Amino acid sequence: MTLLLNGTPLQIAAGTLAEALTELGYGGKIVATALNGEFVPARRRAQTALKSGDRIEVVAPMQGG
Repeated sequence: MTLLLNGTPLQIAAGTLAEALTELGYGGKIVATALNGEFVPARRRAQTALKSGDRIEVVAPMQGG
């Protein structure tokens, strides 16, 4: 399916947000996620189903100022 990741279209096979994060290389990393503009806590990612056209935002903490 085609999704937008941080505004960039991507083809992925994942069916849930947790699977998508693993497929995209974020597995095991501390990140904040939103799906279609709604924050998704880490504990809900495995139950959050994806569909074609969804918008995923992933934000990782950065050091520095």
